Amino acid sequence: MSKSSIFAADFSETPYWWDGWRPNASGAGSLPRETDVAIIGAGYAGISCALELAAHGTEVVVLEAELPGIGASTLSGGQVTGGVNVGKSMSKRVSAAAAAAGMAATEDRLREAAAGYRFLETLIARYGIDCDYRRNGRLAAAWTAAQVRSWAGRIARLNAHTDSDVRMLDRDQLRRELASDVYVGGALINGAGHLHPAKFFGGLLAAALAAGAKLICHAPVTSIAPTGAGYRITTGRGEISARRVVIATNGYTGAATPWLKRRLVPVTSHQIATEVLPAELRTSLIPGDRGVAEANRVTAYYRYSPDGQRFLFGGRARFYPLDRKASARILFAQMTERFPQLRDVKVSHSWGGKVAVTLDALPHLGRDPQGCYYAAGCNGSGVTTMTWLGHRLAGHLLGEHDLASHAFGTPLPSHPLYHGQTWFMPILGSYFQLRDHMEKRR
Repeated sequence: MSKSSIFAADFSETPYWWDGWRPNASGAGSLPRETDVAIIGAGYAGISCALELAAHGTEVVVLEAELPGIGASTLSGGQVTGGVNVGKSMSKRVSAAAAAAGMAATEDRLREAAAGYRFLETLIARYGIDCDYRRNGRLAAAWTAAQVRSWAGRIARLNAHTDSDVRMLDRDQLRRELASDVYVGGALINGAGHLHPAKFFGGLLAAALAAGAKLICHAPVTSIAPTGAGYRITTGRGEISARRVVIATNGYTGAATPWLKRRLVPVTSHQIATEVLPAELRTSLIPGDRGVAEANRVTAYYRYSPDGQRFLFGGRARFYPLDRKASARILFAQMTERFPQLRDVKVSHSWGGKVAVTLDALPHLGRDPQGCYYAAGCNGSGVTTMTWLGHRLAGHLLGEHDLASHAFGTPLPSHPLYHGQTWFMPILGSYFQLRDHMEKRR
């Protein structure tokens, strides 16, 4: 098959999800002179925070550099869980006391993440958000016996402190869930599901605007300066004063917030959608319509589209800039390695968005040295995590709890060699890919 032949005649570099809801400036206004709370970034975290504040009568303005949801919030894979990515491993080179303290902290985080998933479901129901949400489970597919053992070692803790309801699957059991022969086993997370990320964001945004939150588009923030009464924020559309500032830029954090930028590593996640599948493939690949995420260091994830017509496949195609056709070719090769049945199906869409990774692989709530609040670090679980962190940060601003005692209120770590430029990602990513490859061969 030639390189060009994998693309459908109507191939588009516009995200597939935007067919359901497209970022737009509807409901946006002009920049006011002042506000109580200014939120920088109109993604899941920023809009969720704004919704909770506005619903309680707080004056809030959301400043967005482009259009609301144009970043990762409408570009993700749309898989949702509550806690399975928290505390995947703990160092063995610590004292017994430190290990016990670390375990207790992990259990707190697991319970917090589980609460985030319950909140997501409540939010969808409360505001009647039509986002094709289905709680039909996720599969963690393992390529190696070591990955199976790792998952087996986590099940008791997950089932004790979250609603994940995880059980292990051997090779034959997984093969009945996935029409692929590359895996040796895995785990079924019953307490998980998937949704349409763009339609969910559109519903969340509509709820925030209806509650009274103000949205300002095309207002990139260039500086934040403390004043006696709060902060003076300079944007591409003028200045605004705010008593409190929330930074919710996550994987798109820029030079206006250098302290935070040095603590977040943006990683691009690429995705493709196939053309409408032949009838025999629409249910045979994943008969239970589960979401799937692999257990590799450099993971791939996939699912059917909400209407069951297409196959959506994503992952880290490369750790350096790629055009959309180049990333699509890489993902297509990965997809057909797992599912040779798809080798004659063409790619209709290719897109990508930035995930924010923290140096401790945990999400964080806190304040920077200027006193600005932040919610950051989805680490690949943005739909649930960032929506919940925005809501919880709003709760703190409303006086409901103390950030220092929050499960994700620990200090956001930095590294002396990292200043916000991801020069090391091609090296680190290639190293992780090599380790995955060698373990598969063994």
